[in-house]
Amino acid sequence: MTRAALVTGAASGIGRGVAEALARAGHPVALLDRQGDLVTEVAEKLTAEGATVSAHEVDVTDPASVRSAVDAARTQHGPITIAVTSAGIVHYAAVDELALDDWQRVIGVNLTGTFLSLQAVIPDMVEAGWGRIITISSMSAQSGAARMAHYAASKGGVIALTKSLSSELAKSGITANTIPPSLVMTPMVDAMTAAGEFPGEAVIAPHIPVGRAGTPDDIAAACLFLVSDQASFITGQTIGVNGGMYV
Repeated sequence: MTRAALVTGAASGIGRGVAEALARAGHPVALLDRQGDLVTEVAEKLTAEGATVSAHEVDVTDPASVRSAVDAARTQHGPITIAVTSAGIVHYAAVDELALDDWQRVIGVNLTGTFLSLQAVIPDMVEAGWGRIITISSMSAQSGAARMAHYAASKGGVIALTKSLSSELAKSGITANTIPPSLVMTPMVDAMTAAGEFPGEAVIAPHIPVGRAGTPDDIAAACLFLVSDQASFITGQTIGVNGGMYV
C-alpha cells in the first residue's frame, strides 16, 4: 500500500535519497527544503520518471512556514502518514568559542525544526490510526564529537524526542524510530571537506569497519523498511546505519 509521505531536507544528501526512494516505491511525496530552486529540480526529475511528488520551499524553524508547506502537501497528496525529517545544518566551533547565536541556530534547525515538522503531521497519523515517523539524527549524538557540541546536542535531542514520540503515539498505531548515520557522503560533507573543516572520506573511511563511507541510498533502504507494514513492531529504536562505526 502506498501512503502520502513528507521528507524535509529533500533537496540534497540523505533527504534527497530518502525522498527519491519513497517516490520510486510509489508513495506520493512532498519534498520540503529551504533551497526552493534545488528542491523543485529534484521534484521535476522525479515527476519526469512518473512519480507523484511536490516541492515546497520551507524554513523548518518557522512554524508558519512549516504549517503552510504541510497544508499545501496535504491538499495535493491527502493526509500525511509518513514523515522523514532530514533537514539539518552543521557547524564547527570549540566549546569555549561557541557563540550563542551559532548554538541557537543549530538547535533551531536540527531539533526545533524536527519538532515543528512532526507536530504538523502527527494529527493526520492519529486520525488515520497509522503512521511512520523516522528522524535522521547522528552518530555524534551517541559518541560525542569535538568542536561539535551544539550539533551533537541537537541530534541527541532528536533521539530523545523520537523515543518520547514512540511512547506517546504507539497506541495510535504510529511508530517512531531514528537513524543516526556515521559518515555519509553528501554535498554538505563535500563542502565541509573543501573548507578544511572536515578531514574527508579518505581519512575517515578506513576507521569504518565495513571499509567505506555510507551513501544516501544506504539510509534510504533502512527508511523503506521502517515505513512498511512489516516494521509495525519496531518503535522507539535507534537504528544505527553506520557501517559498524558505533556499536
